[in-house]
Amino acid sequence: MLPPIASRFVAGESPADALEHAREVNERGVSVILNRLGEHYDERGPAEDDAAAYRDLVEELANTDVDACISIKPSQLGLDVGDDTFRELVTDLVDHAADRDVFVWIDMEDHPTTDVTLDVFCDLARKHDGGVGVCVQANLERTRADVERLADVPGKVRFVKGAYDEPASIAYKDKARVDEAYRELLEYAFEHFDGGIAVGSHDPEMIDLAKRLHDEHGTDFEIQMLMGVRTDAQFDLAAEGYDVWQYAPYGGKWLSYFWRRVRERKENLLFALRAVVGR
Repeated sequence: MLPPIASRFVAGESPADALEHAREVNERGVSVILNRLGEHYDERGPAEDDAAAYRDLVEELANTDVDACISIKPSQLGLDVGDDTFRELVTDLVDHAADRDVFVWIDMEDHPTTDVTLDVFCDLARKHDGGVGVCVQANLERTRADVERLADVPGKVRFVKGAYDEPASIAYKDKARVDEAYRELLEYAFEHFDGGIAVGSHDPEMIDLAKRLHDEHGTDFEIQMLMGVRTDAQFDLAAEGYDVWQYAPYGGKWLSYFWRRVRERKENLLFALRAVVGR
């Protein structure tokens, strides 16, 4: 059973728990991106198991009124086994989801996975004329060129600052420079994309920039935030009429994810400490 201390950041251990969380969040006007926790499988079996679990979740979403989609990690669906395994499993899943009108996000992991992830996304997005999204990371120097490549690809692109500790030879290490790159990417996207922009940020300045760019260019966008982080802001933005999505992980492999969230921000650590001491 999921301890109460982790329930701020994880939507439960089972798909039923995750769907119930999604229903509750939907009542506040926020949609949900469901991610089954799991990554870096170096054997095909666990990757096939998670792919099958996602197909089952797609079936449930297709037969419910819950406003939710799914998000997978490449290493969860076999990328560490091999590029061909990843392409096979994610193609099967996206085909299955497209037939049931369920959107699939492909997360981005560390820099060696970027090329194959983008190639598979582009192929699937063109095959289904959308219905799939991908994440790009502002801290990588290459991302501007990647975004220019994606401008005419159907589907959606999630813009994040980047959480992986990448080498200084290929990535911006200074926070101010990453912020600058993020602004530049949003400015380019709102000017050149025909919608499909997802602002994956908890930074009020970046969200305000997206609002201004939307007013200037009329380009549709959505805001994406993690479960447990600035939850009140998520509900407030939804009440203002913005399209808000909450990224909500679930599953038995919750412990490492929970501690990552706790370590990221002082307020998350204080939350965990208060929960432990009962204050």
